[in-house]
Amino acid sequence: MDEAMADTSAFNVRLQEEGYWVFANGLGQATTATVVDGQGREPVLTDGPYLESKEHIGGFWIIEAPDLDVALKLAAEGSRACRGKVEVRAFAGA
Repeated sequence: MDEAMADTSAFNVRLQEEGYWVFANGLGQATTATVVDGQGREPVLTDGPYLESKEHIGGFWIIEAPDLDVALKLAAEGSRACRGKVEVRAFAGA
């Protein structure tokens, strides 16, 4: 885990130096999540993650890439650094 954190930190520095960095951060444990459903008259709050899963999102990067090919290349490098899978998704309307 220490190596993954060090490699991820180095990857973050490289993203910043190369101008791709917008924002990144880790997330707290999924067990600390609270789901809020405000669709009814009163909001309903429930403990735990929104989706039950074997895997949880540990953190995220928001990058500005010129095209999908660059985004996918950076995702592969980020995946290698953090030793986990990385999902690539554009902002809606982008």
